[in-house]
Amino acid sequence: MRQPAVFIPHGAGPCFFMEWTRGPADTWARTEAFLRGLVAGLPERPRAILVVSSHWEEPVFTVGSGEAPQLIFDYYGFPEHAYELTFPAPGSPELATRVQALLKGAGIASAADPARGWDHGVFVPLKLVTPDADIPVVQLSLKASLDPAEHLAAGRALAPLRDEGVLIVGSGMSWHNMRGFSPAYTQASADFDAWLAEAVQDPGKLARWAEAPNGRLAHPREEHLAPIFVAAGAAEGEPAEVVFRDTVMDVVVSAHQFGAPQLAARAA
Repeated sequence: MRQPAVFIPHGAGPCFFMEWTRGPADTWARTEAFLRGLVAGLPERPRAILVVSSHWEEPVFTVGSGEAPQLIFDYYGFPEHAYELTFPAPGSPELATRVQALLKGAGIASAADPARGWDHGVFVPLKLVTPDADIPVVQLSLKASLDPAEHLAAGRALAPLRDEGVLIVGSGMSWHNMRGFSPAYTQASADFDAWLAEAVQDPGKLARWAEAPNGRLAHPREEHLAPIFVAAGAAEGEPAEVVFRDTVMDVVVSAHQFGAPQLAARAA
């Protein structure tokens, strides 16, 4: 069955695997529950997962092609055990090759990196999504330009993967202003999130995200939003909806699904 493409919030560092002390202890509880239930809400269990994380940028779209990627602990100031997490899911050189072939077929330059590991935009949420680490995972970089049109085009090129049992996941945050997590930004984040919920229906509008209410306040730099462009492009012309929404650290964050039957989780 055709898989959807999804855009998920990957949290703050290893937030799901530690005692959270930067606010209420249950700050990330609803996000965790959403991620844990993601596979159960899919049309069928994915054959593989392709993740576009906000934490990897390259001059051209680059796919991780290793068989057993290591973990990159690219976060700082967290408890020691947060740097001992494991996620032994296999990579898939076969899927990496297929990704490059689809991009090439669309006239999009790409590269492969067999040595790069998975950053926390991959292994932190996927430890919840697939706790048994039994689904092959491949990571695709952002293109350093962060151009929405280029990322939408990459998503369009990769759309056939959805009919091949591959779940396409954009991993980022719908709000990512590191100085903007406080009650002073609650309404601004709600306004941006309401705009985003409408914009995902129209890739042209989504590409103009910087014109949105509080767009540049939400994303002073758009690397945490860019994965949504790939997910949206992969299901262009199909329904899109908010499948999760919560107020976390005083700001509104959300997850979005593009195409295919709807996930079991629903927005509050």
